[in-house]
Amino acid sequence: MEKYKIIDHEYDAIVVGAGGSGLRAAVGLSEAGLKTACISKVFPTRSHTAAAQGGISAALGNMGEDDWRWHMYDTVKGADWLGDQDAIEFLCKEAPQAVVELEKYGVPFSRTEDGKIYQRPFGGMTKNYGNGVVQRTCAAADRTGHAILHTLYGQALKKDTEFFIEYFALDLLMHNGKCHGILAWCLEDGSIHRFRANMTILATGGYGRAYFSATSAHTCTGDGGGMVLRAGLPLQDMEFVQFHPTGIYGAGCLITEGSRGEGGFLVNSEGERFMERYAPSAKDLASRDVVSRSMTIEINEGRGVGKNKDHIFLHLNHLDPKILHERLPGISESAKVFAGVDVTKEPIPVLPTVHYNMGGIPTNYHGEVLTKDQDGSEVVVEGLMSVGEAACVSVHGANRLGSNSLIDLVVFGKAAAVRAAQIVKPNSKHEKIPETETQKSLDRFDKMRNANGGTPTSVLRDKMQRTMQSKCAVFRTDKTLKEGLHEIQQPWEGMSDIKVKDKSLIFNTDLVEALEFDNLIRQSMVTVSSAENRKESRGAHSREDHKDRNDQEWMKHTLAWHTNGKVNIEYRDVHSFTLTNDVQYFPPKVRVY
Repeated sequence: MEKYKIIDHEYDAIVVGAGGSGLRAAVGLSEAGLKTACISKVFPTRSHTAAAQGGISAALGNMGEDDWRWHMYDTVKGADWLGDQDAIEFLCKEAPQAVVELEKYGVPFSRTEDGKIYQRPFGGMTKNYGNGVVQRTCAAADRTGHAILHTLYGQALKKDTEFFIEYFALDLLMHNGKCHGILAWCLEDGSIHRFRANMTILATGGYGRAYFSATSAHTCTGDGGGMVLRAGLPLQDMEFVQFHPTGIYGAGCLITEGSRGEGGFLVNSEGERFMERYAPSAKDLASRDVVSRSMTIEINEGRGVGKNKDHIFLHLNHLDPKILHERLPGISESAKVFAGVDVTKEPIPVLPTVHYNMGGIPTNYHGEVLTKDQDGSEVVVEGLMSVGEAACVSVHGANRLGSNSLIDLVVFGKAAAVRAAQIVKPNSKHEKIPETETQKSLDRFDKMRNANGGTPTSVLRDKMQRTMQSKCAVFRTDKTLKEGLHEIQQPWEGMSDIKVKDKSLIFNTDLVEALEFDNLIRQSMVTVSSAENRKESRGAHSREDHKDRNDQEWMKHTLAWHTNGKVNIEYRDVHSFTLTNDVQYFPPKVRVY
C-alpha cells in the first residue's frame, strides 16, 4: 500500500515481547551468536513480569530437604493431570540451574542468615509427594519479577540484543506454512517495519484483559495469540483461566500468595478460617483453583464480609511488622494505596480475580509451535516459537501452581534459544516473502485506522469484558456458557461498526486499543467455546453441571481455531510419558486435593 512506507530489517531471530521469557530467550540467542532483535510495545522494564511478586520455584533445598521429583509431582497434580509430563519433568529438572543462572546474572535474591537464596512456602508446593509443606519458592522480597526483569534487560543489552521499543506487532508473515517474520508499526514515528527472520519467538504474554476484573496490566491483550489465530493456527486449552484468590477488592491489584506463605490467612464474616474446612491439610496454601472456589462458595452462601457481603478478609495484622517490612513491603504499600488499609492493624479486603491464562499457543518443550496437518497429524510450524504466558507448553495443565510462572519463563525462554541456535545458522539467507502477506496485514491495519462507524472501541471492549466476567467465571454451567457464546458474538459483530477517531500514525492510542481489542475478542470467543465444549470439571475449569473430572473422555488438550467468527475445535493427546522414565504419575480416580 503506497501510503505506508515499509522499512525492512533482517535478523537471524526476532523475539516479540520483552517480559521475562522474551528477554531470557533474547539473552540466549545473543549468547549463541545469532543476530537478534527484540520488539516490544512497551519499554522492557514496564513488561508485566515486573508485577510478579511472590517468587520463582526451584528445588534448591536451601530451607530444608527438597527434590525435583517432588516439584514435578506437585506440578502434575496441580495441573489436575492435564499437564504434559515430559515438559513438566524438563521444567523441574532444569529449575535449580535456571535460578542459579539468574543469581549469577545479578538477580538480588533475599538471603538466609548463611547467605543462601531465601525460599518461602507456596500453595500446592509439598515434600515427600504431598506429605508436608516445603519452602521451594525463591524470593527477592515481594518484588521477584521486578528484580528478574531488570536483570535480564541489562544482560540482553550487554549481549548486544537490538531493541525496537514501542513497536506494535501487527501480524505474522507466513508462506507455505512457515513463519518468515512479522510486520510491526512504530508508535514513535508512524512507520511500518517488516522484520524478516529465520526464527520468530512470540513472548507476548497473556490475555487477562479480556475480563472486567484482572490482575493483568492493561497491556496484557494477548497480541501473540491474536496473530496466531489470524494466521490460521490453533490455540490450546483456552478454557483454563486462573483466578487468583487474593486480588484487592474493587481494584483487582494482586496480593501475592507469598503473604499466605509467610503466615497470612483468610476469614469470612463469622471470623472463621474457612479454608480449614475445604482443604484440612493445605488450608490457606491449597492450590489457587481450590482457594478461589472456596472463597466464592463462602460469598455465595452469605458469609462474605463488607456492606454487600461480597468479599473476604485476608489477615496479616498478626504478623511481626518487621517481617512485613522485610518480606512483604510491596503488598503493604499496595494495600495502603488501593484499599486504604494498614496491614499491621487491619485485614485486606480481597476477591478472586483473573490472574493467569493456562492456555495459549501450543508448543513442545523446546518452544516450537505445534499445529495439525490435513491428515490430523501433529506438526511443528517452521520458523515459529512461543514462550511464557503466551505459550501453552502445558506444564500448567488445567491450573498453574503459584511461583511456577517465573520458572516457566526462564526455563523455556532458554530452551527456545538453545533450540533456535540448533536450527538457525548465523547470517543465513532469508527466503522471499510474497508481497500479498504484507498487503493482507496492511489492509487490516488501514481498515481499522480509518474505521468510521458509530461504536467506540471502549464500548465493545466493556461488553466483551462483562460477558467474560459473568458467563465464563469461577463457576460455569451449560446455561451461562451458552449465553456467553451468544453474547460474545455481539462485540465481535460490533467490529464492523467500530469507530477510531484518531487517524494519525504517531502514538495513536485509539488505534492501538482497537488493534488490541481485535486480538482480545478472538481469544475470548475461543475461550467461551472451549469452556462450553468441555463437559467436566478440571483445575480452573469448574462446571456446576459436570462436577466430576472425566479422564475417560476429557484427558486431552483442546485445540481451537478461529475463522471468520466461527470456532472449530479438535484435540491432541496429553503426554503422560516422561523424558527419562525416571518418574511418571497417574491420576487418582477421584479429584483429591
